[in-house]
Amino acid sequence: MKKLTVDDLDPKGKRVLMRVDFNVPLENGRVANDKRIKAALPTIKYIVKNGGKLILMSHLGRPKGSRVPEMSLKPCVAVLSELLGKDVAFVDDCFGATVESAVGKLQEGDVLLLENLRYYKEETDNDPAFAEKLAGFGDLYVNDAFGTAHRAHASTEGVTRYFDQCAAGYLMMKELDYLGRVMKNPARPFIAILGGAKISGKIDVITNLLPKVDQVIIGGGMTYTFFKAQGLEIGNSLLEDDKVDYAKEILALGGDKIILPVDCLVSDAFDFKARKIGELKEVNAHDMPPGWIGLDIGRQTIQAFSTILEYAKTIVWNGPMGVFEIDETARGTYAIANILADITDRGATTVIGGGDSASAVNKAGVADRVSHVSTGGGASLEFIEGKTLPGVAALTDNR
Repeated sequence: MKKLTVDDLDPKGKRVLMRVDFNVPLENGRVANDKRIKAALPTIKYIVKNGGKLILMSHLGRPKGSRVPEMSLKPCVAVLSELLGKDVAFVDDCFGATVESAVGKLQEGDVLLLENLRYYKEETDNDPAFAEKLAGFGDLYVNDAFGTAHRAHASTEGVTRYFDQCAAGYLMMKELDYLGRVMKNPARPFIAILGGAKISGKIDVITNLLPKVDQVIIGGGMTYTFFKAQGLEIGNSLLEDDKVDYAKEILALGGDKIILPVDCLVSDAFDFKARKIGELKEVNAHDMPPGWIGLDIGRQTIQAFSTILEYAKTIVWNGPMGVFEIDETARGTYAIANILADITDRGATTVIGGGDSASAVNKAGVADRVSHVSTGGGASLEFIEGKTLPGVAALTDNR
C-alpha cells in the first residue's frame, strides 16, 4: 500500500484511537449480526497483543445529532468481549471528562469502546473542534472502517490532522487490495454484474467500468429503463424516465459489451410493503404485458448469464437481479450468487460490492465461497467509480 498500515506501527504502551465500523443491526437490544465486529478483529487483536491501549470509536444508524437509546453501541460490548475472550470497557459518551477518565485508566492490552459518534452532528459535519477532541484520546490513529471511508467525517478525515501517524487497519488493507487489483489489473475475461433499482445510482460506475471490462451484465429494476430506451413495452415496471436518454447513450457506447435480460418474471400486482404479489409468469423481454411489472430475471436469462460467466476470470457484482427480499422473486439473485460461488471454486476472482449483493450471498449461504465480500456498499461503489475515498486519502503516506 502507498499508505501507512498497522504493521508499520509500534503500539506498545501507546493509546491507539481506532475507527471501526460497528454499524450493526440490533434486535431487542442485542446485536443481530456480528459480521462487521468480526471483520475488525484482526486489527484489534494485533494492537492488543502488541501492548496498545485501544480506544474504539464507531457510529451506529442515523441518530442525526441526538441521543437515541436504540442506537447505542453498548450491545456491541458483550459481543466483542466474547470474541476477544476478555472484558471490553464502555463509556456512554465519545468525548468529555468521563471519556478522559476511562482512557486514563487503560492498561496495555485493554480495550475501550466509545458511544455512538453520530449522537453529535459535529461528527458528520467534520467539525475541527470535535475532531481535535477525539484526537486528544490517542497517540496513534488507525482507520479500519472501510464502510465509512467515502465520508469526510470528523472520525475518518478531520481527526487525522492531529496525528503524526495515521494507518490503515487489516480490513481496510484487504478491501483496498481486492478492489484495487480488480480495477487495475484484472485477469480476463473481466465481467461486471450491475443490478439494483435505479440507473441513477450506477451512472458513474457504468461510465468508469465500460472501458475496463469485457462485458457488463445488467439486471434488477434498472433493466426496464434500458428496455424503454430500446423502445420495448415495460408495463408498470420501474422506470427512471429522465434516464432513458442516458440509457440510449450507454447502449450505443457499450455495444456488444452490454448484456441485458432476455426474459423476465412479471406480475399483474405487487405491493412490496405488504409482501403481496399477484399472478406470476415468465415472459420474453419483447413481450411484456401492458400493466404488468417486472420483478426478476427469468430462467432463460439465468442460463444466458451463466454461460457468459462460466469463462470469466474476474467478476465484480453490485446490485440484485430482482426483488430478492421476497422468496417468489429472489430466484435470479440467488442463482447469480451460486454461479459466482461455483466459478470461484474453479479459480476465478469474485468481488461482491457490499450492500444488497452482500446480503444476497449471505442469504444464499455462499459468502464463504466467493473471493471477497465488501463490508462497505457505498465505499466500494465509489471506489469502482474511480473516486478518491477521503478516509483513505487522509492516512499517512508510506515513505
